[in-house]
Amino acid sequence: MERPSKKEYEKLKDKIKYHMNLYYNEDNPEISDEEYDALMTKLKQIEKDNPTWVTIDSPTQIIGGVAKREAGEKVTHNIPMLSIEDVFDYESVKDWVRKVKKMHPDVSFSVEQKIDGLSLTLRYRKEKDKMTLYMAETRGDGLIGEDVTKNALVIDDVKKTLNASYDYLEIRGEVYLSHDSFNAFNEEQEELGKKPAANPRNLAAGTLRQLDSSITKKRGLSMFIFNVQDGPKDLMTSQTKGLDILNKLGVTTVFHKKCNTEDEIIEAIEEIGDMRENLPYDIDGAVVKIDNIEYRTDFPFGSKYQAGHIAYKYPPEEKNVIIFNIIETVGRTGKIGFIGEVCDENTKKPVRLCKTNVSRVTLHNMDYINDMKIGIGGVYKIKKSGDIIPKLCGVVKEPKEVYKINEFCPICGEKIVKEDDTADLRCINLTCPSIQKRSISYFTSINCMNIMGLGDLLIEALINNGYLKSYADLYHLKDYRDELVEKGIIGREKNTDKLLKAIEDSKNNSPKRLLAGLGIRNVGRRTASTLIDYFKSIDNIISASEDALKDVPDIGDITVVSIKDFFLNEKNKEIILDLKKSGLKFYMDESEIKDKKDTLSGKKFVITGTLKNYKRKEIEELVISNGGKIAGSVSKNTDYLIAGENAGSKLTKAKSLNVKVISEDEFLKMIHSV
Repeated sequence: MERPSKKEYEKLKDKIKYHMNLYYNEDNPEISDEEYDALMTKLKQIEKDNPTWVTIDSPTQIIGGVAKREAGEKVTHNIPMLSIEDVFDYESVKDWVRKVKKMHPDVSFSVEQKIDGLSLTLRYRKEKDKMTLYMAETRGDGLIGEDVTKNALVIDDVKKTLNASYDYLEIRGEVYLSHDSFNAFNEEQEELGKKPAANPRNLAAGTLRQLDSSITKKRGLSMFIFNVQDGPKDLMTSQTKGLDILNKLGVTTVFHKKCNTEDEIIEAIEEIGDMRENLPYDIDGAVVKIDNIEYRTDFPFGSKYQAGHIAYKYPPEEKNVIIFNIIETVGRTGKIGFIGEVCDENTKKPVRLCKTNVSRVTLHNMDYINDMKIGIGGVYKIKKSGDIIPKLCGVVKEPKEVYKINEFCPICGEKIVKEDDTADLRCINLTCPSIQKRSISYFTSINCMNIMGLGDLLIEALINNGYLKSYADLYHLKDYRDELVEKGIIGREKNTDKLLKAIEDSKNNSPKRLLAGLGIRNVGRRTASTLIDYFKSIDNIISASEDALKDVPDIGDITVVSIKDFFLNEKNKEIILDLKKSGLKFYMDESEIKDKKDTLSGKKFVITGTLKNYKRKEIEELVISNGGKIAGSVSKNTDYLIAGENAGSKLTKAKSLNVKVISEDEFLKMIHSV
């Protein structure tokens, strides 16, 4: 393999730093732990081959986090909170153990669970006849963290007092969310129509940094202690003895096992690995520590890593599954999708993978199916990409026959077509029930006409009862008000009237929302806004020539074809005419043009944190459609920072530069909504 250049090395460092920031500071990683570890391994190898290239700012020399002042005051650690060097195979573990034993033949080791959470140090001091917690600090950059004592005090596993007579004690552990607490949070988010959390680790990090400790308490954080940072001699001689003493004092300590030989250590790592499936919390490895604490300083790993420790990272969990059924689906645009129903090869039940039951996996398109040789009865390896999305990763046993798609739509029976130059197959029957349901759902969504109260089940019920064939029929539901109440399809009078009013009120929405809601391929909210700003009405867009459409900034040839095809379709012409007769806004009125156009002209925005009602991309589109600009980082040229929940380091920087910080609601007021 060709050796990387210095320029490629620098690009790799920048890429890793980008992902370090997302993981440690934004709590919003874009890649899996496996992918991140692969990048770090590559960087370490390059630096091993080119030691003169290594600088103090390399990701191998620094810890990824920074202290975030918005969650608490910065605090300098008494004992640095360093990382642990990762290894990925048993031979590396054995090599390290042999190295330690060569210097200290009598050495013992502690093998412990590596909890997938975030580090917290607790400081206790003597007050009268007991010890009292007076400081809880996050890791930050390893040297400086933040004071989150108020939040730590509401974590059940954190002891507020210890029945001990030590003068001072400092212990470190891992804060995490159990699967039950994580699932409860996401269920509540879904009920409120809000975005669920991606994984327990991210949610735990955001929860610990909450400004309101009552939110922290409600979410139910937990904590395991895994180290004595500083304290009396009887706690600082042996790792396992120290944890056992803490345990007797009522402190919740991490699972640990004392080992003497290589074989015992590997056996303990495997024992912890076997636990993963049944634990009520996530672990991502096993930590091997020198049990004799005084020996650790003989084995330093540099400024970033803790001396006398290594962490064995378990490979992504893989299992064998049988595909026993393949389901064809039809999306909003008519695209045919494929879902494989799978079961465990041995138990014939849903496969248990990364602590969840998996019974379905996405099969993408026919090219993917053919490449992977997917068919009924085939056996395949499956893993979770980033421990989240089930993904097939290899053929174990080929099926008797690779799956072949029917020529007809699985929902309406009309013939399907293959798109030129793509692997996509589509149903082009606009009256297909699946297309109807999904297109109506999209039309009513918050990004489009924002008609609250129309969920997928209700839309399906209205379609099945003959009230809806297209989204234009929504505006005729009022004609069947008494009938709908009598049948109880929507609910009683109050619920029915509430929904009918929401539908009626949506007629006043901007034509930008209406155009986006029509569901024209390649015309999302941002493109719809651009088109309306340029042509001022949907009618003008309909009558525009291809050349005129191509003159619009950022509108490409493919989008132009999609627009023309949509409005030339006879069925769509009927729907457009129906919407117009119902009184929906097809034109930007003068006041709207005056108020909306370039409302944010020349203003530069940065967005951070978790927003309540909109996705970050949606807010970006609103900024751009109103004449503003989006930047990825805060600088002195930033006009506004839109800060959601769990805002990160961007908020700290904005405050230091006196950049105006506004909430999502304040931003929407600025543009008077659209």
